[in-house]
Amino acid sequence: MNKRKLHHSRLRRFWKALGPGLISGASDDDPSAITTFSQAGARYGLSTLWVAIVSFPVLASIQEMCARIGMVTKTGITSVVKTHYPKWLLYVLIGLSCPAFLLNMGADISVLGETGNLLFPHIAPLYCSIAFTLLLFLLMIVLSLKRLAHIMKFVCLSLVVYVAAPFFYHQDVRSILKYSFIPSFHFTKTYLLLLTGLTGAIVSPYLFFWQTSAEAEDAEDRIADINTPVKKKFFKAMRIDIITGAFFAVFIMYFVILTTGTVLHNNHIYQINTVKEAAVALKPLAGNVAYILFSIGVISTAFLIIPVLSGSVSYILSEAFNWKSGFNKSFGEAKGFYIIIMVAMCIGIIMQLLRINAIKALLFTTVIYGITAPFLIGIIMHICNNKKIMGQYINKIASNLIGTLTLVLMLGVLIMLGYFMLIR
Repeated sequence: MNKRKLHHSRLRRFWKALGPGLISGASDDDPSAITTFSQAGARYGLSTLWVAIVSFPVLASIQEMCARIGMVTKTGITSVVKTHYPKWLLYVLIGLSCPAFLLNMGADISVLGETGNLLFPHIAPLYCSIAFTLLLFLLMIVLSLKRLAHIMKFVCLSLVVYVAAPFFYHQDVRSILKYSFIPSFHFTKTYLLLLTGLTGAIVSPYLFFWQTSAEAEDAEDRIADINTPVKKKFFKAMRIDIITGAFFAVFIMYFVILTTGTVLHNNHIYQINTVKEAAVALKPLAGNVAYILFSIGVISTAFLIIPVLSGSVSYILSEAFNWKSGFNKSFGEAKGFYIIIMVAMCIGIIMQLLRINAIKALLFTTVIYGITAPFLIGIIMHICNNKKIMGQYINKIASNLIGTLTLVLMLGVLIMLGYFMLIR
């Protein structure tokens, strides 16, 4: 009995320690990412499973850097750049980030409506989008960051439906292990474009801003005196949170590729243009349960990503204009912050009314993320190695090694992609 109580107590402490890191990791698997993962699995089978394995240390390391910046400076990336770097860098940062985030959010809202229509056929996709978006906006206004994070943590758990989906179909364990740990590479424009999309989908720039600002808010709540040094126990809790979130993100990525790479690819379905197509294609091949699970997973990711994307845009612009920001403030205390979120969500609805192709927009944003991520990672690494900003909490050798290797590999893929696009 005592052992059971001890185990339960440890589990509760672990769950309590989870917050911005878990939410960031889970929101990384948004509809745009699910679409990209589904296309990778359908087109190339299991040959991109290794990307999920390699992505774990990369995502964990970069998210840890962002969280550390937030905890130490108690501000977001935009504020740090505005204070310590040239103005042109701030403008480039906003120009690279906000338009892509808004496009991504608009497309995600559209996909949310389409997927809602799958489960509730009598409700038009547009009405599903409006209802879900309005519900999310009300929750963001009414709830504090802690309460919002608590709800979002439980939404994260619903994403395990992707883990169940492939087991409704026969699996070849040897092939799965082979492609998981032995990288397979194709020197073609299509493959390199998809690889760029995969890296952009899993190492998404909006997470850098969300993680830093959310961690800064969290640090404000936990450490009342701004001059008090950040305590080791907070760093330990943050790293547990980050590692769990990063693992969760690549875990879901792995199983989406596994599902579509076996169920769809093995049945000669190589082209998936929408998340709806992926869900519908699963139905006759893997059964009605897999279809429902896949659809529920997409809705869950949208419920996570829309607050994260709109919050990221609002953090960036609020910090740039010195407006009060944060979900730990009421609407009256941070009107500009919440108005930006509202406008961003309205832009998403307008995109659907204009009939902008959601999936083309999603795939475009993941490729854009793959191109802009190295630039943003470079900024984050420079901040984390700046003693004037980070003091004793600058990067260790391992963080710099993983960050540098990530930059080299991502830039290498981009150079090869550029070669294939321009020369061939």
